[in-house]
Amino acid sequence: MNAPPLVPPREKILPRAELLARYGPPRAQRLVFTNGCFDVLHRGHVEYLFAARALGDLLVVGLNSDDSVRRLKGPTRPLNPQDDRAVVLAGLAAVDVVTLFEEDTPQRLIATLLPDLLVKGGDYRAEDVVGAPEVIAAGGRVEIIPLVPGRSTSALVHRMARGDAACPSP
Repeated sequence: MNAPPLVPPREKILPRAELLARYGPPRAQRLVFTNGCFDVLHRGHVEYLFAARALGDLLVVGLNSDDSVRRLKGPTRPLNPQDDRAVVLAGLAAVDVVTLFEEDTPQRLIATLLPDLLVKGGDYRAEDVVGAPEVIAAGGRVEIIPLVPGRSTSALVHRMARGDAACPSP
């Protein structure tokens, strides 16, 4: 059995221009795109990313920059800096490419990349997903993947702030 070669995480982190040059339309591979802060990677993230990758040939993760996370989540976030978050994400077998974006949303990135599938977690409705109109107009589709109950970074941060040591069972 020949396993695919391991790609070092740093080689999977691409600036937007290089991402678009390599994987922009038209392409032969079925490209799946998702995005988020991924501040503290947890089971919910891992299961979500593996489910997203299973929908296509290539999973690209748009990662909010530190400034973007602060604008969205407040001055105490992110807990981990963007370079660390990018390397941890890129270290997952399910993730093929990580690219950072500075904006509050990945709207421009999605509109230029035009993924075949745009994926978000079950806390979204397809019609509310940023970039959905552009992806659908280009012949792609939006998929919503169910969340793992009780597994979120916000829940983890709140539990730590309360001093709860025990992790809830799934």
